[in-house]
Amino acid sequence: MYDYPDGTALALYAGLAIFWFIFAIGFYVLSSIFLMKIFEKAGVQGKWRAWVPIYNYMVFSKLGDLSPWLILIAIGASIVLGWIPVIGWIVSIAAFVVTLLAAWRVGLKLQKEAVWLILYFFLSIVWLGILGFDKSRWNTAIPAAPWAGNGFLSDRTVWAGIPSQAPAGGYPANPATQPAPGAYPPPAGYEPPAPPAGNQPPAPPAGYTPPPAAAPQPPVTPPAAPEPPTTPPAPPTTPPTTPPAPPAP
Repeated sequence: MYDYPDGTALALYAGLAIFWFIFAIGFYVLSSIFLMKIFEKAGVQGKWRAWVPIYNYMVFSKLGDLSPWLILIAIGASIVLGWIPVIGWIVSIAAFVVTLLAAWRVGLKLQKEAVWLILYFFLSIVWLGILGFDKSRWNTAIPAAPWAGNGFLSDRTVWAGIPSQAPAGGYPANPATQPAPGAYPPPAGYEPPAPPAGNQPPAPPAGYTPPPAAAPQPPVTPPAAPEPPTTPPAPPTTPPTTPPAPPAP
């Protein structure tokens, strides 16, 4: 191990600190810009929301159908308990898992498959940049999250300036929690619902009498075949037996 003079070691530590400070500032600025673009696609009012530390990821969590208070607790616990060797690692991993779940839901609403989470896992800043600046559009009309409606993961908060993520009429059926009709036999006594009134034929007007049904017609008799002749034909004429006289010389 090299033995640096006190002044050299201090300068080295100061250089590393300055480097990490510049790196953290650049990461924060880029991530805030990318979050701002995602918030604009989602219809969030106020660009300032993407620039407030911790609060911006609370909004991100809310857009991902997760309770924003859950990510606040996770980030706060990771900051407070991060210095403990084992507990700090567990809390930090839990906070990252929460953001990973939110990123999965946000990616679905921006027309991205679940495989895109691999990119978020390794390079979240690149994932944010792609979703923020590509041509995808925000779509809430997708199946609800498996945790929606119950449990501590579900979002029940209502914040002004952040549109509700439940589409009008509710979420469509989630194949993971609500299988398609026919996947399981119906319960005893189940009757299928009647078709809506819009599919029924219109009722006839008052006083309308349907015309009488036409009487069946008898089958047409084919014409009779012609009768054969009763008189046989006359025999042929007998040719003359005497030859004609030769002409005179």
